[in-house]
Amino acid sequence: MFTGIVEEIGIIRSITSFGDGIEFEISAKIIMSDLSVDNSICVNGVCLTVVRKQKSFFTIQAVKETLLKTNLGMLHKNSIVNLERSVKLHDRLGGHLVQGHVDVTGTVEKVEKLKTSWMYTFSIPKRFRKYLITVGSITVDGTSLTVARLKRDTFTVAIIPYTFVNTVFHQYKKGCKVNLEFDIIGKYLESLVHYK
Repeated sequence: MFTGIVEEIGIIRSITSFGDGIEFEISAKIIMSDLSVDNSICVNGVCLTVVRKQKSFFTIQAVKETLLKTNLGMLHKNSIVNLERSVKLHDRLGGHLVQGHVDVTGTVEKVEKLKTSWMYTFSIPKRFRKYLITVGSITVDGTSLTVARLKRDTFTVAIIPYTFVNTVFHQYKKGCKVNLEFDIIGKYLESLVHYK
């Protein structure tokens, strides 16, 4: 379980084939202090397992199913990624409950620069619109955000300068694919209501 509060930006050090999946080596600094093999790590919103660790980088593996549902297969050497270690039960929950289970990828439709912030608009498949509410939570590439505006098949979030600099948001351009995870509470409620 994660909170969507990105701890640092990692850099893809290398990418190699791993059966029908991909193995990534990711350079990092802050999170390396207590990261261990077998730990869960959130990479661009995807919960993965650390399989190897060196002093300045760690290795994760993404299988075919993960690559089909996320944007990880679009990464290349020197790509930057959002990183977050799993939450401890005694930690503050700064964002919202994030599983690291990506529901779908969305697309950057518009980036609007304001005086002291940025507005990012993303398109989503219409079948996922039901999981969004205005001022509700959404996870974009592992970043916990609040929905500022909502239309039939798009949503918009406001990004402050700190988030812009300390996450991968500063590299987004129109057409970029992002990993989306919708609020877990809404998904469970839907299942409870419709289960027979």
